[in-house]
Amino acid sequence: MLYPIQWVLSLIFIIQMYVAMAVFGLIYTPLAIINRKYAFDAIHIWCKWVRVSAHIICGLKSEIRGEVPEGEVIVASKHQSFFDIILIVSALPRPKFIMKKSLEKMPIVSFYAERVGCIGVDRGKGGQAIKKMVADVKAGNKRPGQLIIFPQGTRVAAGAKREYKVGTGVLYTQVKQPVVPAATNVGVFWKRQGIYRGRGTAVVEFLPIIEPGLSLKDFMVHIEDVVETASNDLMSEAGFKLPAE
Repeated sequence: MLYPIQWVLSLIFIIQMYVAMAVFGLIYTPLAIINRKYAFDAIHIWCKWVRVSAHIICGLKSEIRGEVPEGEVIVASKHQSFFDIILIVSALPRPKFIMKKSLEKMPIVSFYAERVGCIGVDRGKGGQAIKKMVADVKAGNKRPGQLIIFPQGTRVAAGAKREYKVGTGVLYTQVKQPVVPAATNVGVFWKRQGIYRGRGTAVVEFLPIIEPGLSLKDFMVHIEDVVETASNDLMSEAGFKLPAE
């Protein structure tokens, strides 16, 4: 009987999560128009609300491990579901994203994305999109913060394999900022799709910094190795059985 009850609790959690997004977003909009500091305040408050309510309603605790970056860095993270975004953003002081361009059309989300300095990318345009991304990041460096990018380009289910896109490496070599890899196990509890939210402890772990200076090839090998290894360790710790190689 636990599964049906957990499903209902998950649905209640999701409804209140998006209601809270609308409420906090609308309350803070006038202030965020005046000063972008309040855009960060609204985002942080909502993310913390989601983490607390997930624990209370669904029994899904969350934890941040490792040294949280505060300076001008690129955060290259494993992406398994919406919850890893929430955990990362709740921890970083000035988060901003490389995000799908389609999100720029979403109410509330698009306004706050613009205020904090997010960069929309049309993933269907390949190399052209990468060039524009690099140019936009360099132009956006006037807005200090921690730039979050997902090297695999999209959400990847726990235990699934997907190649690492070269865009993160191009940013690393051309923008010449340190990169902080991040691992996660959130997909074990909060799937990339669907309503069900499981009980347990979802973790995002910030890994040792990668300073500028590696070649594109060496960087891509290194970032995939450290993120995948650490994410697999976190998933195993959570009781997830990884597929056999």
